[in-house]
Amino acid sequence: MKLVSLNIGKPAELSYKKKTVLSGIKKRPVQTSLYLSNIGFIGDGQADLIHHGGEDKAVCVYALEHYAYWEETFNRPLPPAAFGENVTAAGVLETDVHVGDVFQLGESIVQISQPRQPCFKLAALHHEPKLALLVEETGYTGFYFRVLTEGKVKITSELKRTEIHPAKITISKANTIMNNKNADREDVHMLSQLEELAESWKKPLRIRLQ
Repeated sequence: MKLVSLNIGKPAELSYKKKTVLSGIKKRPVQTSLYLSNIGFIGDGQADLIHHGGEDKAVCVYALEHYAYWEETFNRPLPPAAFGENVTAAGVLETDVHVGDVFQLGESIVQISQPRQPCFKLAALHHEPKLALLVEETGYTGFYFRVLTEGKVKITSELKRTEIHPAKITISKANTIMNNKNADREDVHMLSQLEELAESWKKPLRIRLQ
């Protein structure tokens, strides 16, 4: 696992269809040291605080390996932070990391809280109307960290997994359970009961079980 890019950005206007919305999805790489608080990197921001940000979505992470697929799909190069992520990293594929895994990230300690659910703003950013759906279908969603211990992070910092959650529910598996309305009831129950899973994911799963 290796950090490739640290990215932050403040809310800015984003054109969507025939209107303009505010979004923090436009992020740019930084070379300076950043302080990671329990709600995210200082200097970063979100416009929609209902669906983005907060303690369970403090850091958005995306795998470097997926960039080649999307560049081939769209037949063009993609800039850094093309998926609005705070951290672009190698070796963090959705099939290899689990909800509840703990990592050392520079001076901070972080934990995977949930997969990322792509929204229309990602499609708007790239002028690709079906991009959110394509991200969901490929499973190349990325995921979020919550912050267990605050601290400074820089691009040369180490990213190291220190704990693998014993349930071993991968991000890929969690995505499949959430997005498949016919998922096995036992799997839905298992995921909904995972203590480390963000509450915003637990709630809809519990509703399905009812």
